[in-house]
Amino acid sequence: MAEESGISRRDFVRTAAGTMGAASVHALASAEARPRHATGSGSRAESATSSAPVPMRELGKTGEKVSAIGVGGFHLGSTKDQNEANELVSRALDAGVTFFDNCWDYHDGQSELILGNALKGKREKAFVMTKVCTHGRGKDVAMEQLEESLRRLQTDHLDLWQIHEVIHYNDPDLIFASGGAAEALLAAKQQGKVRFIGFTGHKDPAIHLKMLSHDFPFDTVQMPLNCLDATFRSFETHVLPEATRRGIAVLGMKSLGGSGELIRHGVVTPEEGLRYAMSLPVATTISGMDSLAVLEQNLQIARGFTPMTAAEMAKLRERSRELAADGRFELFKTTKKYDGKVGREQHGYPTAEELPV
Repeated sequence: MAEESGISRRDFVRTAAGTMGAASVHALASAEARPRHATGSGSRAESATSSAPVPMRELGKTGEKVSAIGVGGFHLGSTKDQNEANELVSRALDAGVTFFDNCWDYHDGQSELILGNALKGKREKAFVMTKVCTHGRGKDVAMEQLEESLRRLQTDHLDLWQIHEVIHYNDPDLIFASGGAAEALLAAKQQGKVRFIGFTGHKDPAIHLKMLSHDFPFDTVQMPLNCLDATFRSFETHVLPEATRRGIAVLGMKSLGGSGELIRHGVVTPEEGLRYAMSLPVATTISGMDSLAVLEQNLQIARGFTPMTAAEMAKLRERSRELAADGRFELFKTTKKYDGKVGREQHGYPTAEELPV
Protein backbone atom coordinates (compact mmCIF):
# COMPACT_ATOMS: atom_id res chain seq x y z
CA MET A 1 0.00 0.00 0.00
CA ALA A 2 2.80 2.40 0.83
CA GLU A 3 5.13 1.69 -2.07
CA GLU A 4 5.71 5.40 -2.54
CA SER A 5 4.01 7.03 0.42
CA GLY A 6 5.39 9.90 2.46
CA ILE A 7 6.00 13.36 1.00
CA SER A 8 3.31 14.28 -1.51
CA ARG A 9 4.34 14.92 -5.10
CA ARG A 10 3.08 18.49 -4.77
CA ASP A 11 5.52 18.92 -1.89
CA PHE A 12 8.13 17.15 -4.00
CA VAL A 13 7.77 19.68 -6.81
CA ARG A 14 8.09 22.56 -4.36
CA THR A 15 11.10 20.96 -2.67
CA ALA A 16 12.78 20.22 -5.98
CA ALA A 17 12.29 23.79 -7.05
CA GLY A 18 13.99 24.96 -3.87
CA THR A 19 16.82 22.51 -4.33
CA MET A 20 17.53 23.76 -7.83
CA GLY A 21 17.30 27.44 -7.10
CA ALA A 22 15.19 29.97 -8.93
CA ALA A 23 14.48 27.85 -12.01
CA SER A 24 11.26 25.87 -11.74
CA VAL A 25 11.32 22.11 -11.95
CA HIS A 26 9.14 22.30 -15.02
CA ALA A 27 11.50 24.68 -16.78
CA LEU A 28 14.55 22.61 -15.89
CA ALA A 29 12.96 19.41 -17.11
CA SER A 30 11.86 21.12 -20.32
CA ALA A 31 15.33 22.44 -21.03
CA GLU A 32 17.29 19.34 -20.10
CA ALA A 33 14.97 16.88 -21.80
CA ARG A 34 15.39 18.36 -25.29
CA PRO A 35 16.73 15.90 -27.83
CA ARG A 36 20.45 16.40 -28.23
CA HIS A 37 20.14 16.54 -32.01
CA ALA A 38 17.63 19.42 -31.93
CA THR A 39 18.67 22.40 -34.00
CA GLY A 40 17.34 25.87 -34.62
CA SER A 41 15.65 28.15 -32.15
CA GLY A 42 14.88 27.14 -28.60
CA SER A 43 11.18 27.58 -29.23
CA ARG A 44 11.25 25.13 -32.15
CA ALA A 45 13.22 22.60 -30.07
CA GLU A 46 10.78 22.94 -27.19
CA SER A 47 7.85 22.57 -29.57
CA ALA A 48 9.32 19.41 -31.09
CA THR A 49 9.89 17.92 -27.65
CA SER A 50 6.46 18.84 -26.31
CA SER A 51 4.73 17.26 -29.31
CA ALA A 52 6.85 14.10 -29.43
CA PRO A 53 5.09 10.97 -28.21
CA VAL A 54 6.34 9.09 -25.18
CA PRO A 55 8.53 6.22 -26.48
CA MET A 56 7.17 2.68 -26.50
CA ARG A 57 9.18 -0.37 -25.43
CA GLU A 58 8.91 -4.13 -25.67
CA LEU A 59 7.40 -5.87 -22.64
CA GLY A 60 9.97 -8.63 -22.44
CA LYS A 61 9.10 -11.61 -24.62
CA THR A 62 5.33 -11.06 -24.46
CA GLY A 63 5.09 -9.31 -27.84
CA GLU A 64 3.34 -6.38 -26.14
CA LYS A 65 4.63 -2.80 -26.09
CA VAL A 66 4.15 -0.30 -23.26
CA SER A 67 5.09 3.32 -22.68
CA ALA A 68 8.58 3.98 -21.36
CA ILE A 69 7.09 5.80 -18.37
CA GLY A 70 4.08 4.68 -16.35
CA VAL A 71 1.63 6.35 -13.97
CA GLY A 72 1.99 5.12 -10.38
CA GLY A 73 -1.25 3.99 -8.79
CA PHE A 74 -0.63 5.02 -5.19
CA HIS A 75 -0.13 8.66 -6.07
CA LEU A 76 -3.01 8.71 -8.53
CA GLY A 77 -5.10 7.97 -5.45
CA SER A 78 -3.60 11.07 -3.81
CA THR A 79 -4.86 13.55 -6.40
CA LYS A 80 -7.10 16.24 -4.94
CA ASP A 81 -10.29 14.77 -6.42
CA GLN A 82 -11.68 12.53 -9.15
CA ASN A 83 -11.77 15.40 -11.64
CA GLU A 84 -8.03 15.98 -11.34
CA ALA A 85 -7.41 12.25 -11.65
CA ASN A 86 -9.57 12.15 -14.77
CA GLU A 87 -7.63 15.01 -16.32
CA LEU A 88 -4.28 13.48 -15.38
CA VAL A 89 -5.18 10.13 -16.94
CA SER A 90 -6.61 11.81 -20.05
CA ARG A 91 -3.51 13.97 -20.59
CA ALA A 92 -1.23 10.99 -20.01
CA LEU A 93 -3.09 8.91 -22.60
CA ASP A 94 -3.03 11.79 -25.09
CA ALA A 95 0.75 12.03 -24.65
CA GLY A 96 1.20 8.34 -25.40
CA VAL A 97 1.45 7.00 -21.83
CA THR A 98 -0.22 3.61 -21.80
CA PHE A 99 1.06 1.95 -18.60
CA PHE A 100 -1.06 2.43 -15.47
CA ASP A 101 0.05 0.87 -12.20
CA ASN A 102 -2.27 0.05 -9.31
CA CYS A 103 -2.76 -2.27 -6.36
CA TRP A 104 -5.65 -3.93 -4.53
CA ASP A 105 -4.76 -2.22 -1.24
CA TYR A 106 -3.65 1.26 -2.36
CA HIS A 107 -5.70 3.70 -0.29
CA ASP A 108 -7.85 0.75 0.81
CA GLY A 109 -9.01 0.18 -2.75
CA GLN A 110 -9.69 3.81 -3.62
CA SER A 111 -6.82 4.00 -6.13
CA GLU A 112 -8.40 1.25 -8.21
CA LEU A 113 -11.80 2.95 -8.05
CA ILE A 114 -10.28 6.26 -9.15
CA LEU A 115 -8.44 4.69 -12.08
CA GLY A 116 -11.51 2.74 -13.13
CA ASN A 117 -13.58 5.93 -13.24
CA ALA A 118 -10.83 7.82 -15.07
CA LEU A 119 -10.61 5.15 -17.76
CA LYS A 120 -14.33 5.07 -18.60
CA GLY A 121 -14.56 5.02 -22.38
CA LYS A 122 -10.77 4.83 -22.66
CA ARG A 123 -9.96 1.35 -21.36
CA GLU A 124 -8.75 0.10 -24.75
CA LYS A 125 -6.04 2.79 -24.80
CA ALA A 126 -4.52 1.72 -21.48
CA PHE A 127 -2.31 -1.12 -20.28
CA VAL A 128 -3.75 -1.71 -16.81
CA MET A 129 -1.73 -3.41 -14.11
CA THR A 130 -2.78 -4.08 -10.55
CA LYS A 131 -1.38 -6.20 -7.74
CA VAL A 132 -2.71 -8.89 -5.46
CA CYS A 133 -2.03 -8.62 -1.73
CA THR A 134 -2.20 -12.15 -0.34
CA HIS A 135 0.98 -11.77 1.74
CA GLY A 136 1.23 -15.48 2.46
CA ARG A 137 -2.42 -16.35 2.10
CA GLY A 138 -3.60 -18.79 -0.53
CA LYS A 139 -5.10 -19.00 -3.98
CA ASP A 140 -8.66 -18.51 -2.75
CA VAL A 141 -7.88 -15.11 -1.21
CA ALA A 142 -6.00 -14.08 -4.36
CA MET A 143 -8.93 -14.95 -6.62
CA GLU A 144 -11.33 -13.02 -4.39
CA GLN A 145 -9.05 -9.98 -4.56
CA LEU A 146 -8.87 -10.32 -8.33
CA GLU A 147 -12.65 -10.11 -8.63
CA GLU A 148 -12.69 -7.06 -6.36
CA SER A 149 -9.98 -5.38 -8.45
CA LEU A 150 -11.86 -6.07 -11.69
CA ARG A 151 -15.03 -4.52 -10.26
CA ARG A 152 -13.22 -1.44 -8.99
CA LEU A 153 -11.35 -0.97 -12.26
CA GLN A 154 -14.57 -1.53 -14.25
CA THR A 155 -12.99 -4.02 -16.61
CA ASP A 156 -13.36 -7.70 -17.44
CA HIS A 157 -9.63 -8.33 -17.58
CA LEU A 158 -6.26 -7.01 -16.46
CA ASP A 159 -3.33 -6.57 -18.78
CA LEU A 160 -0.97 -7.47 -15.94
CA TRP A 161 -1.53 -8.94 -12.48
CA GLN A 162 1.41 -9.03 -10.08
CA ILE A 163 2.01 -10.38 -6.59
CA HIS A 164 2.59 -7.34 -4.41
CA GLU A 165 5.45 -6.71 -1.98
CA VAL A 166 7.46 -9.90 -2.08
CA ILE A 167 9.73 -8.51 0.63
CA HIS A 168 10.02 -11.13 3.38
CA TYR A 169 12.50 -13.97 3.15
CA ASN A 170 9.78 -16.60 3.52
CA ASP A 171 7.50 -15.02 0.91
CA PRO A 172 8.70 -17.19 -1.99
CA ASP A 173 8.05 -20.35 0.04
CA LEU A 174 4.53 -19.18 0.89
CA ILE A 175 3.77 -18.09 -2.67
CA PHE A 176 4.89 -21.37 -4.22
CA ALA A 177 3.40 -23.64 -1.56
CA SER A 178 0.56 -25.93 -2.62
CA GLY A 179 -2.56 -23.79 -2.95
CA GLY A 180 -0.49 -20.60 -2.85
CA ALA A 181 -0.75 -17.36 -4.78
CA ALA A 182 1.36 -18.66 -7.69
CA GLU A 183 -1.48 -21.04 -8.54
CA ALA A 184 -3.88 -18.09 -8.64
CA LEU A 185 -1.71 -16.33 -11.24
CA LEU A 186 -1.85 -19.36 -13.53
CA ALA A 187 -5.58 -19.88 -13.00
CA ALA A 188 -6.40 -16.25 -13.73
CA LYS A 189 -4.33 -16.32 -16.91
CA GLN A 190 -5.95 -19.56 -18.03
CA GLN A 191 -9.40 -18.08 -17.41
CA GLY A 192 -8.58 -15.03 -19.53
CA LYS A 193 -9.01 -12.63 -16.62
CA VAL A 194 -5.38 -11.51 -16.86
CA ARG A 195 -3.08 -11.39 -19.87
CA PHE A 196 0.29 -11.35 -18.13
CA ILE A 197 1.60 -12.16 -14.65
CA GLY A 198 4.49 -11.03 -12.46
CA PHE A 199 5.64 -10.00 -8.99
CA THR A 200 7.00 -6.94 -7.21
CA GLY A 201 9.24 -6.16 -4.25
CA HIS A 202 11.59 -3.52 -2.92
CA LYS A 203 13.54 -5.01 -0.03
CA ASP A 204 16.40 -7.34 -1.01
CA PRO A 205 17.56 -8.62 -4.42
CA ALA A 206 18.12 -12.05 -2.84
CA ILE A 207 14.35 -12.44 -2.43
CA HIS A 208 13.77 -11.59 -6.10
CA LEU A 209 16.40 -14.13 -7.14
CA LYS A 210 14.73 -16.78 -4.97
CA MET A 211 11.43 -16.08 -6.73
CA LEU A 212 13.10 -16.40 -10.14
CA SER A 213 14.82 -19.65 -9.13
CA HIS A 214 11.44 -21.39 -9.21
CA ASP A 215 11.45 -21.09 -13.02
CA PHE A 216 7.84 -19.94 -12.93
CA PRO A 217 6.50 -18.41 -16.18
CA PHE A 218 6.58 -14.80 -14.98
CA ASP A 219 6.10 -12.21 -17.70
CA THR A 220 7.26 -9.28 -15.56
CA VAL A 221 9.15 -8.39 -12.42
CA GLN A 222 9.05 -5.00 -10.71
CA MET A 223 11.95 -3.62 -8.67
CA PRO A 224 13.53 -0.38 -7.40
CA LEU A 225 16.05 1.03 -9.84
CA ASN A 226 17.89 4.30 -9.36
CA CYS A 227 21.44 5.63 -9.38
CA LEU A 228 21.97 4.75 -5.68
CA ASP A 229 20.72 1.18 -6.02
CA ALA A 230 23.79 0.22 -8.03
CA THR A 231 25.91 0.63 -4.88
CA PHE A 232 23.68 -0.77 -2.13
CA ARG A 233 21.78 -4.12 -2.17
CA SER A 234 21.67 -3.69 -5.89
CA PHE A 235 18.72 -4.89 -7.95
CA GLU A 236 20.40 -3.39 -11.00
CA THR A 237 23.51 -5.51 -10.51
CA HIS A 238 21.96 -8.78 -9.34
CA VAL A 239 18.36 -9.06 -10.56
CA LEU A 240 18.11 -6.98 -13.71
CA PRO A 241 20.62 -9.12 -15.67
CA GLU A 242 18.95 -12.37 -14.59
CA ALA A 243 15.47 -11.18 -15.51
CA THR A 244 16.75 -9.91 -18.84
CA ARG A 245 18.46 -13.24 -19.52
CA ARG A 246 15.14 -15.01 -18.97
CA GLY A 247 13.23 -12.63 -21.23
CA ILE A 248 11.20 -11.32 -18.29
CA ALA A 249 10.19 -7.67 -18.64
CA VAL A 250 11.57 -5.43 -15.89
CA LEU A 251 9.41 -2.66 -14.46
CA GLY A 252 11.41 0.00 -12.64
CA MET A 253 10.18 1.97 -9.64
CA LYS A 254 11.48 4.36 -6.97
CA SER A 255 13.69 6.21 -9.42
CA LEU A 256 13.83 9.19 -7.03
CA GLY A 257 14.02 7.22 -3.77
CA GLY A 258 10.36 6.45 -3.08
CA SER A 259 9.28 9.83 -1.73
CA GLY A 260 11.66 12.11 -3.56
CA GLU A 261 14.51 11.60 -1.08
CA LEU A 262 17.09 11.88 -3.85
CA ILE A 263 15.66 15.26 -4.82
CA ARG A 264 15.07 16.65 -1.34
CA HIS A 265 18.66 15.92 -0.35
CA GLY A 266 20.19 17.24 -3.56
CA VAL A 267 21.55 13.90 -4.79
CA VAL A 268 20.10 14.31 -8.29
CA THR A 269 17.71 16.52 -10.24
CA PRO A 270 14.39 15.02 -11.39
CA GLU A 271 15.75 14.89 -14.93
CA GLU A 272 18.91 13.04 -13.86
CA GLY A 273 17.01 10.59 -11.68
CA LEU A 274 14.38 9.68 -14.26
CA ARG A 275 16.82 9.60 -17.17
CA TYR A 276 19.13 7.24 -15.30
CA ALA A 277 16.29 4.85 -14.48
CA MET A 278 14.86 5.02 -17.99
CA SER A 279 18.29 4.39 -19.50
CA LEU A 280 18.42 0.93 -17.95
CA PRO A 281 17.08 -2.06 -19.96
CA VAL A 282 13.56 -1.80 -18.55
CA ALA A 283 10.14 -1.94 -20.19
CA THR A 284 8.82 1.02 -18.22
CA THR A 285 9.70 3.26 -15.28
CA ILE A 286 6.71 3.72 -12.98
CA SER A 287 6.57 7.18 -11.43
CA GLY A 288 4.23 8.55 -8.78
CA MET A 289 2.18 11.50 -10.09
CA ASP A 290 -0.39 13.12 -7.83
CA SER A 291 -0.85 16.37 -9.77
CA LEU A 292 -0.94 17.70 -13.30
CA ALA A 293 2.28 19.61 -12.61
CA VAL A 294 4.17 16.41 -11.85
CA LEU A 295 2.70 14.71 -14.90
CA GLU A 296 3.86 17.55 -17.15
CA GLN A 297 7.31 17.51 -15.58
CA ASN A 298 7.66 13.79 -16.28
CA LEU A 299 6.30 14.12 -19.80
CA GLN A 300 8.94 16.73 -20.60
CA ILE A 301 11.60 14.23 -19.57
CA ALA A 302 10.03 11.26 -21.35
CA ARG A 303 9.20 12.94 -24.65
CA GLY A 304 12.10 12.84 -27.07
CA PHE A 305 13.97 10.75 -24.48
CA THR A 306 17.64 10.08 -25.18
CA PRO A 307 19.34 7.49 -22.95
CA MET A 308 22.34 8.40 -20.86
CA THR A 309 25.59 7.03 -22.19
CA ALA A 310 27.38 4.34 -20.20
CA ALA A 311 29.95 6.96 -19.18
CA GLU A 312 27.25 9.36 -17.96
CA MET A 313 25.60 6.62 -15.91
CA ALA A 314 28.91 5.56 -14.40
CA LYS A 315 29.69 9.16 -13.49
CA LEU A 316 26.34 9.56 -11.74
CA ARG A 317 26.78 6.31 -9.83
CA GLU A 318 30.23 7.38 -8.70
CA ARG A 319 29.01 10.85 -7.71
CA SER A 320 26.37 9.31 -5.44
CA ARG A 321 28.37 6.31 -4.21
CA GLU A 322 29.13 7.65 -0.72
CA LEU A 323 25.52 8.69 -0.10
CA ALA A 324 24.29 5.31 -1.34
CA ALA A 325 26.53 3.14 0.80
CA ASP A 326 24.40 2.98 3.97
CA GLY A 327 20.91 2.97 2.44
CA ARG A 328 19.82 6.21 4.10
CA PHE A 329 18.03 7.38 0.94
CA GLU A 330 16.61 3.96 0.04
CA LEU A 331 14.50 3.49 3.13
CA PHE A 332 12.31 0.95 1.35
CA LYS A 333 15.28 -1.43 1.67
CA THR A 334 16.39 -0.60 5.22
CA THR A 335 13.17 0.18 7.13
CA LYS A 336 9.47 -0.75 7.29
CA LYS A 337 8.46 2.75 6.14
CA TYR A 338 7.34 1.63 2.70
CA ASP A 339 5.84 -1.71 3.70
CA GLY A 340 2.07 -1.73 3.31
CA LYS A 341 -0.38 -2.20 6.17
CA VAL A 342 -1.85 -5.50 4.97
CA GLY A 343 1.57 -7.07 4.54
CA ARG A 344 2.68 -5.94 7.98
CA GLU A 345 -0.44 -7.43 9.53
CA GLN A 346 -0.07 -10.76 7.76
CA HIS A 347 3.57 -11.06 8.81
CA GLY A 348 2.93 -10.00 12.39
CA TYR A 349 4.59 -6.58 12.25
CA PRO A 350 2.99 -3.51 13.86
CA THR A 351 1.34 -1.16 11.40
CA ALA A 352 2.41 2.47 11.08
CA GLU A 353 -0.52 3.48 13.30
CA GLU A 354 0.59 1.07 16.02
CA LEU A 355 4.21 2.21 16.12
CA PRO A 356 5.26 4.68 18.83
CA VAL A 357 5.84 8.27 17.72
